[in-house]
Formats: sequence, structure tokens, C-alpha cells
Amino acid sequence: MLLFERVRLARFELDSSEVVLSLDQPALVLNRHWVPIGTVPVRSAICLIYRKAARAILPQDYSLHDFDSWSALRVAEDEPCISTVSLRLKVPEIVLLTHYAAYPRRRVTFSRKNLYRRDGYTCQYCGGRPPMQDLSIDHVNPRSRGGHSSWENCVLACIRCNRKKANRTLGEAGLHLLRAPAEPRWSPFVTIPLTQRRTSWEQFISNEYWNVELME
Repeated sequence: MLLFERVRLARFELDSSEVVLSLDQPALVLNRHWVPIGTVPVRSAICLIYRKAARAILPQDYSLHDFDSWSALRVAEDEPCISTVSLRLKVPEIVLLTHYAAYPRRRVTFSRKNLYRRDGYTCQYCGGRPPMQDLSIDHVNPRSRGGHSSWENCVLACIRCNRKKANRTLGEAGLHLLRAPAEPRWSPFVTIPLTQRRTSWEQFISNEYWNVELME
């Protein structure tokens, strides 16, 4: 039976809601050098394993498994699994690609949400943390003087500091930045909800958290 048929059957064999949830949960993807490069739905991870494009990693001992050895592993009674008439399959949490070695260069999208996150909801002039509605985005080099909307030229400012700076440069306004604004270097996993992150991922993503660029 083809894997796609097995997965299709799995949607009907167990508690359908539980199985579909398992198939849609994210699995961590590592390149062949064991470097995390992103996530895919569990259903896609299983297909990669079946096609021998990836191997599953058992979190307990980091052993590698092809589809046959993975499907032969014992599934605990209270463990989430994907089940068909003839098969009970562990839900793979991490997969290692067999050939792909690249590490995609990614950039963080320049957006209001990410700018607020980068600056920690803090005025970059006085260090104050007013209510979110009292913060605004200020152009360090005013737009009227050729300043652009970019990571390097935009910061959060409170109402008082924004009014003080107005359409002037830092020197003219007598203001100083807490730190030089720059594009953040975040992990691609920073946007994954905490409820979807697995404990088994921490060994791989904790060291990458602040050092990986994101793609727009």
C-alpha cells in the first residue's frame, strides 16, 4: 500500500480529529549537517521519510530511522500516533534530510509588528514603556530629509519623545538612541506558537534563536 493511501486511511481509522491534528502539527527539518532550516507538517515529513529524502530522528537517543525501521518502533499506549488497519506509526518530531546541505539566507520582514517586537515595546530615546497605543514609529533621519522606512532608520518612540524630536535630527533635538537600530537576526522558529514547539527541538533551535536571518 502506498504511503499516501496509509496516511489517507489514518484519517478514518483512529479518532479522526486526533489523527488529523497529528498530521498537521509541525515537524522540525534539519539539513544533512544537522542544522535546522524550518518546519513542515507531519504528513509531509512522513512522505519525505517514505521517499528516502529524509530520515526520522528518535528524540530519546537521536538515532536515525528509515521508514521501515521507524514503523517497526513500538508506540506507547498514551503516545500520539498515526494508525491504519495494519500499521501504528510514531509521529515524527524531527527529520534529517539525506542530501540537502544548504542553509537558506533569510531576512526578517520589515513590518510594524516585527518593529515593535525588535524594540521590546520600548521608546528608543528615553527607555520608557508606555501603553502600546502611546508608542509610534519614528524615522531617525526624517523622511523630509531623505530618510527611508527601514530597519536602520525606524525606531519606537513615546509621544513625548516623538513630539520633542519632531522633524529634526537627533543632534538638533538633543536626543540619543538607546542602541543603533538594525535588522533583527531571529530564528525562523520564533514565529511558531509556543504550544506547537516540541521539547525535542530545543537541542537544535536554542543556539540558533538569535543568529538566523528570516526570509521576507
